[in-house]
Amino acid sequence: MKPVSAASTHKGNLALTIICSLAAGILLNGSPALAQNPQLEEKLMALKQSQAANKQKLAQYTWTETETISLKGEVKDVKTYQVQMVNGQQQKTLVNNQQSQQQGGREGRLKERVVDKKKSEFQEYGQQIAALAKQYTTPNPDALMQAKQAGNISLVPGGGGVKLVIKNYVKQGDSVTFAIDPQSKQLQSLDVNSYLNDPNDAVTINAQFAQLPNGPNHVASTLINGVSKQLTVQDVNSNYQLR
Repeated sequence: MKPVSAASTHKGNLALTIICSLAAGILLNGSPALAQNPQLEEKLMALKQSQAANKQKLAQYTWTETETISLKGEVKDVKTYQVQMVNGQQQKTLVNNQQSQQQGGREGRLKERVVDKKKSEFQEYGQQIAALAKQYTTPNPDALMQAKQAGNISLVPGGGGVKLVIKNYVKQGDSVTFAIDPQSKQLQSLDVNSYLNDPNDAVTINAQFAQLPNGPNHVASTLINGVSKQLTVQDVNSNYQLR
């Protein structure tokens, strides 16, 4: 089976890494808001330490990722990958690809060409929103420092936990919210509100995290929604096995 590169949407260990980088950057470089709240400083330091250990544990596993692309609520493509960590990066091997069925005959061939054109269009759009998602799930120390200096980072208690919110992170007017469990210091969820070239072309990203029994915290599911095109890309991770 031929390995393929990790999809740029929203992968779990990258989201974990950005939290680690963010916690380290804030705590090492200082932030007036955090300096006035030692309890939240303690939470972020614990989160940084737990996620560093978590990444090492995740490298001991292989798992299955199921990617579903839907257009206007209709499933267009389902791919299944076997995933493992290699040199700190995800390596994905395609094991199954299920595409929507097409009709035979002359009418079927005409329809097939139309379908292929539409498929090419939504695949291109899917790549665009995936590339956008990567900017949020891949650490960017410069952007984080700029956000801190501009006063665009805040810690908001709520729902029994802590939420870390970054405004104007990749684009003017966007927002990224990390929900952190107060007991385990692990990530619970990641939410992004952003857009492509125009604010009217909204893109939302959500990742939900879960804890393996006696194992690492991991991304249970990720959903990218290209609102204007009504196109969604959903990844579900399952069947975690020790190597």
